[in-house]
Amino acid sequence: VVGLTKVVALEVAEANITCNAICPGFVRTPLVDGQIGEQMKANNMTEEQVVRDILLASQPSKRFVKVEELGELTVFLCGSNGSSINGASLSVDGGWTAR
Repeated sequence: VVGLTKVVALEVAEANITCNAICPGFVRTPLVDGQIGEQMKANNMTEEQVVRDILLASQPSKRFVKVEELGELTVFLCGSNGSSINGASLSVDGGWTAR
């Protein structure tokens, strides 16, 4: 995805079109909820324990990325203030990639 983002960004840059990749960390979605349930059963743990000790154990912020955070970044990138951000990979991961 990152490579494709860069290629597209270069191809359409002169047309004032931007292309960026938003790279989120863990987002609390129905898929993640299903994984939590599976881990609870497999490890005989509570939901809180699975979230804290398995899913977010290596997450510096110790929280899920909010869908709203991703949406607001997307709106910014699509607006005039984001017009010079092109071909970027933007990590929204609570510090995961900074480790």
